[in-house]
Amino acid sequence: MMKISVRPLVEYVYRSGSIDNRFRTSSTLTDGTKAHQKIQKTYNEADQKEVFLKTEIECKQMTFVVEGRCDGLLALENELMIDEIKSTRGDLDEITADTYPVHWAQAKFYAYMYAREHEMNKMAVQLTYVQVDSDEKKSFQQQCSFDELDQFVQSVLEVFEPYARLLKNHREKRDQSIAVLKFPFENYREGQRKFAGAVYKTIADEAGLFANAPTGTGKTISTIFPTVKAIGEGLVQRFFYLTAKTITRKAAEETLGFMKGKGLHLSSVTITAKDKICFKEKTICQKDYCEFADGYYDRVNDGILDVLENETLMDRRTIEAYAMKHKLCPFEFSLDLAYTADAVIGDYNYIFDPRVSLKRFAEEQKKQTVLLIDEAHNLVDRARGMFSAELYKSVFLQVKRVFKGRNEGVVAKAKAVNDYLLKVKKACGVQESMVLDEFPEEFVEELRGFIEAAEKELVLQKDGDEQELLLEAYFTAQAFVRIVDLFDERFVTYVEYVKSEVRVKLFCLDPSHLLRKMGKGYRSKIYFSATLSPLSYFKDMLGADAEGDYTFSIPSPFASENAEVFIQPLSTRYRDREHSVNAIVKTFWDLLEKRPGNYLFFFPSYAYMRLVHEQFVEESDQDRGAEVAVDVLLQDGEMSEVEREEFLAEFREENEKSLAAFAVMGGIFSEGIDLKGDRLNGVVVVGVGLPQLSFERNIIKDYFNAEAKNGYDYAYVYPGMNKVLQAGGRLIRTEQDRGTIVLVDDRFLTPKYQKLLPAEWCDYRII
Repeated sequence: MMKISVRPLVEYVYRSGSIDNRFRTSSTLTDGTKAHQKIQKTYNEADQKEVFLKTEIECKQMTFVVEGRCDGLLALENELMIDEIKSTRGDLDEITADTYPVHWAQAKFYAYMYAREHEMNKMAVQLTYVQVDSDEKKSFQQQCSFDELDQFVQSVLEVFEPYARLLKNHREKRDQSIAVLKFPFENYREGQRKFAGAVYKTIADEAGLFANAPTGTGKTISTIFPTVKAIGEGLVQRFFYLTAKTITRKAAEETLGFMKGKGLHLSSVTITAKDKICFKEKTICQKDYCEFADGYYDRVNDGILDVLENETLMDRRTIEAYAMKHKLCPFEFSLDLAYTADAVIGDYNYIFDPRVSLKRFAEEQKKQTVLLIDEAHNLVDRARGMFSAELYKSVFLQVKRVFKGRNEGVVAKAKAVNDYLLKVKKACGVQESMVLDEFPEEFVEELRGFIEAAEKELVLQKDGDEQELLLEAYFTAQAFVRIVDLFDERFVTYVEYVKSEVRVKLFCLDPSHLLRKMGKGYRSKIYFSATLSPLSYFKDMLGADAEGDYTFSIPSPFASENAEVFIQPLSTRYRDREHSVNAIVKTFWDLLEKRPGNYLFFFPSYAYMRLVHEQFVEESDQDRGAEVAVDVLLQDGEMSEVEREEFLAEFREENEKSLAAFAVMGGIFSEGIDLKGDRLNGVVVVGVGLPQLSFERNIIKDYFNAEAKNGYDYAYVYPGMNKVLQAGGRLIRTEQDRGTIVLVDDRFLTPKYQKLLPAEWCDYRII
């Protein structure tokens, strides 16, 4: 038996054509809902709307439980009619009765389901298209006998059946393998069994979990194993493993690969960013540029069947290989495969970003899905970015200049946007930045006017740099207006200017409400990190349900003597940094002289790092180089993946010289990297990691102060100390690891910061 909704069933069978991301007008979900409601309000008293339908259908010895909700059931004089409503921003004149066979298929399925349940000999079917801007509508009708509907439904299911049988056989094999699957390691680490048990209980109770599980706990297996067991028990059907960094996605892939070696049969798909996985030199998703976009939907079903018949763990390499074989866009192929998989590994934004998320997951599918959110401390600032929007005056000024004499409608609307930004710049005066007292309704209306004028030009599909410029401005304006729909008391609008450039931003201060909203409907959300501390702060910022969600915290599984901790009480405050350089450099050299090995030296900024690095190298070139053999590495702000790998490859156990690697806190080397054993012998963290004082951070501080919380802690202290804990956490990764941690700052000895240090760091000595 297979349960499926009408829409994904007919979309699988009827999809065809090419991926073509050139400009085209489209209606949003909100537009579509409004259009549906307007049509439904015109129904007669005897008509019904949003009618739920469900039936069982046999095809090739498989039973399909098909369900759906038709938009309208109209009671006409001599017959009943199914009404399927579709909204568009395009021109209705371009839509004919034959334009969208998939729409007819959806409507006929509903007609069949109703006719079968009520023993009707015939049904009428209507497609109603609505232009959302003008409210104009256009309809097409067909008359169908029950036999015609029955034949049609069987023909659709015959095409769908091979795919359905593949999924059915896979799930049977999956559940059998899970039933006999044991924890894949010989023993649980300290606290690991309790962590895994907490995850399983959270899923069983349909709750959320906020877990602080220190480095070495084995967080990946501790979350994936109980979730897989929950799939085997029928509690859920799939999980998403979400993270901010590629390296932690690889940890999830390796864990599933390891479990496969222990007998697990489970399908997983890794979604790689479009720009990284694209086969072409430029990421232009147009059929006349990209052969992998041209005819994509004509070939994708064969590609899906092929990969599902032969693979279970579909990582980037596997997806690229099958995409190349079937001439498919690898990014779109990975998204299509994601809807079939038991596990999806990818970035946070596929669930939480309102502009990116996987929108084809129905509410029923969400109820059967668990979200495993790794390195959850990163999600606070990432969410602020997802829920914020900004735009620049220069873009609209350029559009105004370029389109002069070409399209006066576009020029007038671009000028209106530009003029408004000039007006708020003058209001800022000498401050160069200002939080607006009121929501800028006037500005948003100007943007809506620009969007409408730009659409009329862009729909002509002209080529050239001018159109690219207009398209950029259009999408920027669209993104801004889309965030307007989310705007509430947790946002501010602010303006900044530098010389002639003006930036206006809708800034999300507290993302908790929207994270809760975007995660709504999923069975369970498991937030976990080695540095989800203090838990109260992260529960607050990540949108915990105060009554229904659980918390879990375990101490480090490693003995405190594994790491020897020192605190050097220097001032690393901005005003004292130049005076601190000599003392810090001396500490570095003393370490390398007394305890040779591989070290990571972390700093709060690139400028501070370079200042100390310059002095360190200078001493190396003079006296110290003769006393201590050392190689020096320096993190660069724009490192490619290859350069990052080369940087990490220098951390070898058998290095003849010591290694001094300079890096920044919160950067690519301060979390998510595993340098086990003697690959890393010590970590020095310079400063308490406070973000640089800024206009935005101060707005956050003021907001939380007004909410009767400690705004300075929320804006500066907690995010800063999280970077410290992540950087220090690079050192002890296994029970065999030993090393030295040095914390350089006098604030580490104050009560506020002492409370935020992990227990295993509290047996420290003062330098």
